[in-house]
Amino acid sequence: MTTTGTVRYWAAAKAAAGTAEEPYAAATLAEALDAARAVHAANPEFARVLLRCSFLVDGEPVGTRDHGTVPLAEGGTVEVLPPFAGG
Repeated sequence: MTTTGTVRYWAAAKAAAGTAEEPYAAATLAEALDAARAVHAANPEFARVLLRCSFLVDGEPVGTRDHGTVPLAEGGTVEVLPPFAGG
């Protein structure tokens, strides 16, 4: 079932996307990321940044789980977090 929510971009992901957030309409994290790549296809840096990012779905770390198995909730939030410097 397709749900809608918000993708929030941070740091380098925000710069590559050219926006802090945008809506998603997807059933899984993989579908939401595929749609985001399509929207930002004119900027190849966006896809490169996503390869280095970690993700939180509704505040929970995705970790190494297959993105196709991570469901998205209606009204949920996906946080796209590039590696941060410092500690």
